[in-house]
Amino acid sequence: VLTAGSVFPPGHPATRLCLELLVETLAASSCPQLLDVGCGSGVLLLAGVAAGAQAGLGVDLAWRAVATTRNNARANGLAAAVQVVQGSTECLRHAFGVMLGNLPWAVQMDKVAEFTRLAAPETRLILSGFKDTQEEELRAGYEQAGWVLETRRTRDEWVIELPPEKSYTWVAWRLQRR
Repeated sequence: VLTAGSVFPPGHPATRLCLELLVETLAASSCPQLLDVGCGSGVLLLAGVAAGAQAGLGVDLAWRAVATTRNNARANGLAAAVQVVQGSTECLRHAFGVMLGNLPWAVQMDKVAEFTRLAAPETRLILSGFKDTQEEELRAGYEQAGWVLETRRTRDEWVIELPPEKSYTWVAWRLQRR
């Protein structure tokens, strides 16, 4: 049961791609702690805890997103397993086994070093929120930081006009830290 946000709502192709990769990731290995950056409504954070992460931390700059995630956690009986913080990842000092970032491309570009700093050995990083025409530069940044692309998924979203990115194809990645 979710009250959804507006940026990447639960039915958005980027969110659905992240959910698929998250469920597969948690089914393959244990995850003591999950991090969801830009948690919005908390859909990915709550799905991760429901799918097997022992605990989850969500961070978002927007107070409304933090309140929505907390309310959604309570509504789904997951409040004891999640913590939600208003702020940025720069306030975090803990390493995480699985990290999620369903964020716009420009934010993704700024977060490469930060996700790398927060990664434990063998961390899995699930990213989406960008189009196939935006991948090359982002991939180069992650490869240079020591990440390997494990899985790539796409999903098209048709709209009447050609988007500014000149693509209808959303992309999600699962990366692993070398």
